[in-house]
Amino acid sequence: MATTDLRGHGDSDAAFPCYGDAATGADVLALVADLGGPAVVVGNSMGAGAAVWAAAERPDLVSGLVLVGPFVRDAPVGAVVRLALRVAMLPLWAAACWKAYLPKLYAGRRPADFADHRDAMVASIRRPGYRAAFSRTTRVSHAEAQARLGEVRARSLVVMGELDPDFASPAQEAAWIASRLASSVVMVAQAGHYPQSQRPEVTAAAVLDFLAEVAPGA
Repeated sequence: MATTDLRGHGDSDAAFPCYGDAATGADVLALVADLGGPAVVVGNSMGAGAAVWAAAERPDLVSGLVLVGPFVRDAPVGAVVRLALRVAMLPLWAAACWKAYLPKLYAGRRPADFADHRDAMVASIRRPGYRAAFSRTTRVSHAEAQARLGEVRARSLVVMGELDPDFASPAQEAAWIASRLASSVVMVAQAGHYPQSQRPEVTAAAVLDFLAEVAPGA
């Protein structure tokens, strides 16, 4: 198993010239190829859009997809809301705004270490150069992923928190994605945008069952 950070996040560099599903998807494919793929790619949030793009781009390297709290298309929001979000995520105060908003994404059960996790995330954003990188990632469009949904041939699993505040109806969004990818869906009770940390026992069981089907020798 291998993990990777989004460009401009975590241990990644903050000086990338571009961000988005295609850019991140290309990073994922480079990692899979370097490790000798193919691989089942797990993507959370905007990482799911990158996973979809990667599966469409190189079906030989992606044998399965697990999409958790997935953004694979742009939400239908008005110009005023879009402008407000862009202003809130300007580099000057992006860390403070994200610290205030993060608890909402953990609707339902929160992990015991949530406070420490939030503090570490905010400190990470405040590192030199990372405020701007974080701000840029909040502005990306997922049109690149949506345009390629019909090209994906890998089997997929959609895992969605029943309380995910990023979607007007998490269940309807999960069903829409599943209809485009012929996916199975697992709705996780008492979880918001991060069911893998809010309900790890439920999410892990679903992922392991899926892996047993698509990669039984792994």
